[in-house]
Amino acid sequence: MSSPTHFVVLPGGGYAAHAENEAEPIREWLEGLGIPASVLRYPLNARHPIPLDAVRSEVRRLRATGVRRIGLIGFSAGGHLAGHAALSDASIDLAVLGYAITSMELETYRLARLILLGEGASPELRRATSLDALVTAAAPPFFIWHTAEDPYVPVEHSYRLAAALAAHGIPHALHVFSRGPHSLGLARGAGEAEAWTELAAAWLTAYAPARNA
Repeated sequence: MSSPTHFVVLPGGGYAAHAENEAEPIREWLEGLGIPASVLRYPLNARHPIPLDAVRSEVRRLRATGVRRIGLIGFSAGGHLAGHAALSDASIDLAVLGYAITSMELETYRLARLILLGEGASPELRRATSLDALVTAAAPPFFIWHTAEDPYVPVEHSYRLAAALAAHGIPHALHVFSRGPHSLGLARGAGEAEAWTELAAAWLTAYAPARNA
């Protein structure tokens, strides 16, 4: 029997808050799929690498309790954190990102970058914290979704990451919905973007064994 994958949920909020609709509701949805999950309320208004270190600490804690497979699911800034951890920690098995900030080189969503990296962040630091720069052949599979009209985190962020994953032959799914604002969470009642949970559930069936798989 395959070992179930435990998912750590990382809500968004621009590194300044934790969006509640991207926290417990996501955990409950995963649990409903038979996938164990927990929410990590990582440090806010903290400079890199403090949030990343918090995720690494949580991964170590889960490993110490006997968890064999770990996935990360994050949204917006939490998606950046999930992707960063997944691409810099070989022990992460899967990553699911919703409308994630993936690039610290783009000027979009500048406030989150300023919180994480500071006003005078060097080009080298901005590159080193951009997910497309971190993809290697050892990266885990990714499920990515976004909306084309997201006004806060443009869909280019997801395209950049997906292109890097494709270049390295990493299994991934990318779903871009034409309509929908930022911070959708489960996107219930949000039109076409609501389909992301069904698409993700099918993807997780293949990549993340549930408790009773």
